[in-house]
Amino acid sequence: MLSRLRPPRRRGPTLWNDMPDPAYTRGAALPTLLAQRILVIDGAMGTQLQRHRLDEADFRGTRWRDHPKDLKGNNDLLVLTRPDIVRAIHDAYLAAGADIIETNTFGATRIAQEDYGLGPVAEEMNRAAARLARQAVDAASTPERPRFVAGALGPTPRTASISPDVNDPGARNVSFDELRDAYREQAQGLLDGGCDLFLVETIFDTLNAKAAIFALDELMDATGERLPVILSGTVTDASGRILSGQTVAAFWHSVRHARPLAVGLNCALGAALMRPYIEELSKVAADTWISCYPNAGLPNPMSETGFDETPPVTAGLLGEFARSGFLNIAGGCCGTTPEHIAAIAAAVSPYRPRSRRDPLFSTLVAA
Repeated sequence: MLSRLRPPRRRGPTLWNDMPDPAYTRGAALPTLLAQRILVIDGAMGTQLQRHRLDEADFRGTRWRDHPKDLKGNNDLLVLTRPDIVRAIHDAYLAAGADIIETNTFGATRIAQEDYGLGPVAEEMNRAAARLARQAVDAASTPERPRFVAGALGPTPRTASISPDVNDPGARNVSFDELRDAYREQAQGLLDGGCDLFLVETIFDTLNAKAAIFALDELMDATGERLPVILSGTVTDASGRILSGQTVAAFWHSVRHARPLAVGLNCALGAALMRPYIEELSKVAADTWISCYPNAGLPNPMSETGFDETPPVTAGLLGEFARSGFLNIAGGCCGTTPEHIAAIAAAVSPYRPRSRRDPLFSTLVAA
C-alpha cells in the first residue's frame, strides 16, 4: 500500500534544456548564436551623451521650448529632440563590435517621465528610440553577422518593495498595477518601434521586475509576438544582495518562472567586485544563458568618463570571466565607451561560451 502512495521516482532534475526553446517571432537566431560564441552588448549611453556637453536647449528642442520644467538630464527625451546624436552613438557601438544594442529608454516609463512632466510622451519616446536603434542595426547587419535591438526597460525611480519613509515601513509610493501599466505602455512602444528582444535591466527590486515580466507576458499574449527576454539584476554592495534584500540565487529563483533567454548582472559594481556574484549566478542558473555588463570600475569624478577603469582593464576582467566559463553575453554599463566595447569584444572572442548543460556531465546529472 505504501508503495502505491509514493510518487514516481525522478531520475534527475528537470532543466530547461529538456524543453524546447520558445518559438520566438523576433530575435529567433539568438539561442543558436549564444550556443556558438559569446555575444557582445553595447556600453553606456549616458557616458557618451555627457561627452557632447548638451545644454537645456538641446533637451527641449522646439517642441518643448516653453515647457514649465527643466529637461536637462532627461536623456531619454533626446530620441525626439536630438536623434542625430543618439543614432551616432548606436553606430559607434556597432562599429566597435556590439552584437546587441540597447534602446535609449532606461528611464522612458510614464512613471519616470512624470518627474519631468512628460508622462504622456512615454510611449512615443519608446517607439522613436526603437526605430532609431532599428535603423542603426539594419544598416550594420549582414547575413553572416546579424545584429539585434534590445528594448531597454529600466527599474523606474520608485520601488514596490521598499518604503520611501523610514518612519513608516509599510508605506509605498507606487503599486504593482501602476508599474505593470507603465511597463506595458513602454513595451508596446518598443515593440511597435521594432525591437528584437526585451531587456529588463538594473533590477534592484524584484517586485518591480515581476511587474515588468507580467506586462511583457500580457503584451506578447495580446499581440501574438514572442520575443526573447533578458533579466539583469544589480548587486548594490559587498553583501552580494540587490537593494530589496535578495541574494543572487534568491533573485534568480524569483524570476526563473519567466524562462528568460538570459539572466545576468549589470551596473553598480565594477567587474572586479562583481566576480563572485556572476560566478554564483552562472552556477545556480544552470538552465539559461548568463549576461554580464558591469560599470567601468567605481565612480571617479576626476576621470573623463566618471569611472576608474580604462578599456584594457575592463576588458581584461571580462576576458577572465569568459576564460572561467561564466559568460554568454558581455558588455559594459556606466563609464564604458565604444573603446571599452571594442576591447571587451576582442578579449572574450577566443573563448567558448558557457554551456547551459555541458554534455560531459549530462549522464551524471541524469543518474
